[in-house]
Amino acid sequence: MTQSVWGPVRQEMSDLLQSHPDDVPAVVDQLTKLQDILGRVPPLLQENPLCDFNKLYLTITESVLERLYGGKFQDPAFLARLDVEFAARYFDALRAWAGPEASPRCPRVWAGLFTRIPGPDCRPLPAACAGVNAHINFDLPFALVTTFDHLGSDPIDDSDQHHDYLQINEIFAAAIPGLRRGYLDKWQLLIDTMNGRLDDWWQGEAVDYTRNVAWRNAQKLWGMRHDLSATDKERAHLDRIAADLGKLLLSPLGEFLQ
Repeated sequence: MTQSVWGPVRQEMSDLLQSHPDDVPAVVDQLTKLQDILGRVPPLLQENPLCDFNKLYLTITESVLERLYGGKFQDPAFLARLDVEFAARYFDALRAWAGPEASPRCPRVWAGLFTRIPGPDCRPLPAACAGVNAHINFDLPFALVTTFDHLGSDPIDDSDQHHDYLQINEIFAAAIPGLRRGYLDKWQLLIDTMNGRLDDWWQGEAVDYTRNVAWRNAQKLWGMRHDLSATDKERAHLDRIAADLGKLLLSPLGEFLQ
């Protein structure tokens, strides 16, 4: 990492990313520390778009941890491992990011968001959605494959693991209204109130659809997991699609989400 990427928090960022968390409490701890560091990256500080996504990600992960502690999952070992593998891909992308001229190992979809950290500014809700796009549409299928491979099981529909996976949709549905309104200005909150639950509904539906697609992509990747060439092609394909969507979310058109 060069000084130009993270500025005065360069060393703190480097130290934080030295290792991967190995359980869900450690993921929450690392995301919490990352939120503090991101809030001090100049020039946008707490207004930088990665702060907006990381806040959402931290909230969802805290809810996952609560359900794990509450014994809500049928296969807690699967869900815990998936959470760790999922987070590892986000931290790997951050570790690989060294600026737009020196980040060939950083996925395109993440680079598109990271490039916006020093500005120009973008609206908080589209920025958070761009991060969700990168993490679900690109990272999640590979995290699922790695998790199933580690546990020696298969991504089968209607299995205990699949039902646990779908529980995360419930967490998003419960968290979306509060998270989304936290990104809105006062005048936007007024319009949001007038819309009733419409915005909450369609954004919940979008999360359900996106995570279902990620599950299907994981099943596809699972079938080709021993073919490295085919896997690399599919990785490039998913990255390209997600990167194109990310560009749209971070464009002026994406501001309609706000």
